[in-house]
Amino acid sequence: MKAIIFDSSTLINFALNGLLTEFRELRKLFDGKFLITREIVAEVVDKPLKIKRFELEALKIKELIMDKVLELPSSLNVDENKISKMTTEIMNLANNTFIGKGNAIHLIDIGESSCLVLSKLLDEKGIKNVLSVDERTTRLLGEKPDNLKSLLEKRLHTDIEVKEENLKSFSNFKFIRSTELMYLAYKKGIVKLKNNNVLDALLYALKLNGCSISDEEISDMERL
Repeated sequence: MKAIIFDSSTLINFALNGLLTEFRELRKLFDGKFLITREIVAEVVDKPLKIKRFELEALKIKELIMDKVLELPSSLNVDENKISKMTTEIMNLANNTFIGKGNAIHLIDIGESSCLVLSKLLDEKGIKNVLSVDERTTRLLGEKPDNLKSLLEKRLHTDIEVKEENLKSFSNFKFIRSTELMYLAYKKGIVKLKNNNVLDALLYALKLNGCSISDEEISDMERL
């Protein structure tokens, strides 16, 4: 068994770009589960349903859950109450790792934290998994904390102290972005729109709606 764990950022990006049909087709090709935590459900369904501007996207994502395209951790016998308890712990750890001007810097919120916890629990069960996250901070925390330190110093115009012992808790995560998923959809023929510029249009649409990817990375993907 294997799984992809979806953060709010990726799901919202697919919804805003009208790519949930392609998302459904990707799930059919994937030999595993697409997972979403209760905390992410709150972010992408429960709260947006109360806001007219986001209600339509929330309804579409809710339908994905009802159709079991997206499933909760309980589908793999993971205790969701345990996720909620551990989420606070890992969120506090992350948000007390980088210090600027004597103050801890807030990095991640409850949704991303719950995804990290689920990944850890799946690892303990021997279930291979990857986190689908478009937002840069969470990925840098896990993959390139030195780059995150430099980014924060540039943004905040101050030296940043890092509690190195905390970074061990974030070192073994694997990440994928909406752009890589949509590239796969394109290569598998899931994208039905026929035009020489389709891939470029897809990747830039995702980038401009929040996926952290450089122009150079997009060019590299288009050359593959």
